[in-house]
Formats: sequence, structure tokens, C-alpha cells
Amino acid sequence: MSTDKPKKSSFIQGQITSEFIGNSIAKHQSKTTIGAHNIFLGQVRADVIDGKSVAAIEYSAYEEMAEQSLYEIREAAFAKYELSCLHVYHSLGTVKAGEICLFVFVSAPRRKVVYKALEFLVEEIKEKVSIFGKELFEDESYVWKQNT
Repeated sequence: MSTDKPKKSSFIQGQITSEFIGNSIAKHQSKTTIGAHNIFLGQVRADVIDGKSVAAIEYSAYEEMAEQSLYEIREAAFAKYELSCLHVYHSLGTVKAGEICLFVFVSAPRRKVVYKALEFLVEEIKEKVSIFGKELFEDESYVWKQNT
């Protein structure tokens, strides 16, 4: 694995908007060697825990460590799959139930690879990146989120 520093931030304050997602897709229309894209959107669920509904999740991270982990996951994906592009964005701060908190976007010359690469990326991110979520309830109490 490379230990180079990541070039740009993978983090966005608050929700990831449909405008941001749409603009990301539009930027790839001029890349005519791409034949397929695949997108994963993680959305905050209004889970019910101990009789209380989750109103939002407050995300935090040790950003430098998380960026390095994301960089290593990207490098592994490029080594394992024939990808043209890949982008990962995760929210920090408060994201309300129903809003998008994770956006993973992969592109490749052929369609089959984008399915495999996207699953690899999402599972690696969930397992290896130190992003923490505090589930906030409507009564202002909270519980630390457990990834499943």
C-alpha cells in the first residue's frame, strides 16, 4: 500500500445533496472511454431503538487517519479492478433521517467491474475507516452507532 498523502478531502459538512451528486455525474459525460458508472448512496435511517426514533446522526472522524484509510482503499480498488474513476464522499456533522451521508461513485470501461468494485469499496469503508456516528433521538438523547 502507498503511504502518499491524499490529495483532496473526502468529507462534506452536513448532508450530501442531490445537486452535488448530479454535478459529479455530469462531470464524467466528457470522459468517452467510460462505458459504465455505479453509485452507492448511504442514507440515514429513522431506526427505532428502545422505543425512540433516530432523528439524525452526528458524524465525526479523526480526519487525517480516515483520509489515509480511504486513500489506501482507493489504491487497492484501482489495483484490483479496471476502473477509470472512483470517488468517495462521507458526511461530517449532523445529517437528518432521510438525508444522504455516503456517496461512492465508480466508473469503468465495462459494466460488470463497477458492480464488484462498488461492493468492495463500500464494505472496506464500513470496516476500515474510522468514522463515528452518534445517533440523535428526537428527545435529544443519543447512542453511539454500531455498524452492521
